[in-house]
Amino acid sequence: MGITLQEIAFYAVAVCIIVCSVLAVTTGKILRAATYLLFVLFGTGAIYGILGYTFLSAVQLMVYAGGIVVLYVFSILLTQSDKDMKYHIRRGKLVSVLLTTLIGAGLVLFLLVTNGFALNLIPQGDELPVEQIGQALIGTDKYQFVLPFEVVSFLLLACMIGAILIARKEEKKD
Repeated sequence: MGITLQEIAFYAVAVCIIVCSVLAVTTGKILRAATYLLFVLFGTGAIYGILGYTFLSAVQLMVYAGGIVVLYVFSILLTQSDKDMKYHIRRGKLVSVLLTTLIGAGLVLFLLVTNGFALNLIPQGDELPVEQIGQALIGTDKYQFVLPFEVVSFLLLACMIGAILIARKEEKKD
C-alpha cells in the first residue's frame, strides 16, 4: 500500500497553499499579498480538481482566482495604495497572536486525530450533476444557499467601498 501519484500531487499543492498563505499575510506590500492570494486560490482550485470536483474547480478558478483577485488588484492600482504595510508590532500583541495560532493549530490537530480524517484516503466518487448544484445554490429552502451568497456579496462590496474610502482619505492627507 504505497503512496499514489494523486496523493503526492495533493500534498505538493497543499504545501504550496500553506507557503503562499503565510507569505500573503506576512509580506509588506499589498500588491504582493494579492498575488500570493491568487496562488492560494489557484491551489484551492487544483485541490478541487485532484479530488474530482471539476465543476467546483472551474468555479473556483473563474470566480475567485479570475474575478475577485483582479478586482483587488484593480482597486489597489486605482487607489495607488501599494505602499509598505510594515509597522512595529508590540511584544504583547505578538505573544497573543502566536498563542492563539498555537491553540488553533492544536484544536485542528485534535479534531483531525479524534475524527479519523487524517486516515481517510482521497475520496473517489461520482460528481454531482451541475443542475443539482445550481438548484442548491439558488434555492431558498433549507440547506440552500441564495441568502448566504447574497449576504457575502454585500459584505464584499462594503469592504471594497470601505477600502477605497480609506485609501482616498490617506491620499488627501499627503
